[in-house]
Amino acid sequence: MAFHDQMRKLWEDHVTWTRLTIVSAVGGANGEALPDTGPTLGRLQANQDDIAAAIVPYFGQAAGDQLAALLHEHISGAVTLVLAAKAGDTAAVEAAKTAWYANGQQIADLAGANPRFWPQDTMREAMQMHLDQTLKEAVDHLQGTNNYADDIDDYEQAHQHILAMADLLSSGIIRRFPDRFDED
Repeated sequence: MAFHDQMRKLWEDHVTWTRLTIVSAVGGANGEALPDTGPTLGRLQANQDDIAAAIVPYFGQAAGDQLAALLHEHISGAVTLVLAAKAGDTAAVEAAKTAWYANGQQIADLAGANPRFWPQDTMREAMQMHLDQTLKEAVDHLQGTNNYADDIDDYEQAHQHILAMADLLSSGIIRRFPDRFDED
């Protein structure tokens, strides 16, 4: 249970700090990013290292480093996408979105380390949904007052989905390495 709960906390932090980064980057009424954008983004990036560190005891340091690099790229790509959308640069939005989704599939494909319990199709679908939900949340937030209710609902959906993803990840590790987990 402790590992399961730890994985949920890590991924809850991911969607929470992602949300806060979106809100800060989009900014206030004048359109400027809020002063806390840098520290908030820094905390989100630190969360990526925390997530990667959680798999190191099971898949090794190289796998953790690979995941951390892809997750950092994931966050940087999301920021690029949000900023391009905020600027109204359609070409930059499309380029950033394509790169961000490709990175998401690379992250999902790390499931090859545990194919029996993390089928590639399942992991790709879960990551696709995560990206779709996060993008919808950001777009609704960018659209402002007319979409804040949708924006809040988007976050709730993303939060519920990320908990399901966390459960998928933790159960896959527990099932692959049952001798490393106590029954207590």
